[in-house]
Amino acid sequence: MLHSWRGERIWELAKRQHGVVARAQLLDLGLSGDAIEHRMAAGRLHPLWRGVYAIGRPQVTKQGLWMAAALCCGPGACVSHGSAAALWGIGTERSEAIEVSIPGDAFRRRPGIVAHRRMLGPHEVTSRDGIPVTAPTRTLVDIACRVNQRQLEKATKEADARGLCDPEELRAALDDMRGQRGVGVMRRVLDRHTFVLTDSDLERRFLPLARRAGLPAPLTQAIVNGFRVDFYWPELGLVVETDGLRYHRTPAQQAADRVRDQAHTAAGLTALRFTHAQIAYESGYVRATLASVARRLRPRPQTSTAAFAGP
Repeated sequence: MLHSWRGERIWELAKRQHGVVARAQLLDLGLSGDAIEHRMAAGRLHPLWRGVYAIGRPQVTKQGLWMAAALCCGPGACVSHGSAAALWGIGTERSEAIEVSIPGDAFRRRPGIVAHRRMLGPHEVTSRDGIPVTAPTRTLVDIACRVNQRQLEKATKEADARGLCDPEELRAALDDMRGQRGVGVMRRVLDRHTFVLTDSDLERRFLPLARRAGLPAPLTQAIVNGFRVDFYWPELGLVVETDGLRYHRTPAQQAADRVRDQAHTAAGLTALRFTHAQIAYESGYVRATLASVARRLRPRPQTSTAAFAGP
């Protein structure tokens, strides 16, 4: 009866840990060293790393490997860096080796595991599906210096879309990590996509781009089809709107933007939408897009579209 109870406890533990257990856990559940060796010889325990076993069969899932790597590295260890990004679904591992952060320096090298020795705060470590892992904000900072800008932008947007961390939460976390590797890179990427210009700065930066693209001076802050727009060329039938906070516009804001654009399209206008960050940091792209649209559009007679300059 005692044997059956112990076996059930081991299987329950293995189920919570994606099919893997540590030797120390088996000893805590009452198995002796000889009993562990007997189960290995009988094919009921399969070594993955020293002191960590798969239960029942040697094949485990990726989650099982992540869990086993953390168990192998001892108390306080957690999956981190590229492996954490893959676990969270916001990036990929850079190799087959699993990356783990460990406190202290007692870890011995293990094939297939890359150990990062460092102390992490309680708020920097959490768990996902029972696997100890660096928090999403910590994970983004850890990968910031090893991926290119496009990949880091994609990871940050994916973390926001999955509800793991939003730009405001990430920015606050960066303030607590000043001076650490990756923080500066992460801040620059974040600033590009939460960048908002004042009306006067927007005009100051955008109008020269429009002029170099071959467009005449537009009306600014005009009312067009019942909406106040940023820039309007009545002779071309062109409206340009700009957005800030690209990462975190609410569904209501996005729906309102679509209604505005649809109203302009229904009135026969061409509606373009740029982010403030594109205007500030990607001027070549904005200018080329405006030039391409300007070549397609031809000056037109003034129509009945309701438009007038704002105050």
